Amino acid sequence: MLRPSIFGDAFMDDFFGFPESKYEKNTNSNGLMRTDIYENEEGFVLNMELPGCKKENVKAELKEGYLTITASRQDEQEAHEGKCIRKERYSGTCSRCYFVGKNLKKEDIKAKFEDGVLKLFVPKVEKKPQVEESNYIMIDG
Repeated sequence: MLRPSIFGDAFMDDFFGFPESKYEKNTNSNGLMRTDIYENEEGFVLNMELPGCKKENVKAELKEGYLTITASRQDEQEAHEGKCIRKERYSGTCSRCYFVGKNLKKEDIKAKFEDGVLKLFVPKVEKKPQVEESNYIMIDG
């Protein structure tokens, strides 16, 4: 069934109130921040699409085991003759958050931004078994 494009891709999902589609719509607003995650022996590779974003407008923060990526984008206003009927550009800020573990430090995560794609490497950190501390006092004799 054909439907007018003003309703977007999730018109029927929105109409019936499916929460999964609302989550997806909010997470990937206008195709931003679509992420592919790959696992290898050393860790995880995240490839996040950030079309139209500049490197200086992308921030990555590691706090309490959560890796938060925030990107902002502003479209310049163009001078045109006549009245604009519809403009399909995205301006604003969006972010995504991933739990990567509390044992990681910011130095462990490697990030590179090129061609509108943020590439992150998050190493696997093995849990170290906790060694019980001895509370005994050494007695010289």
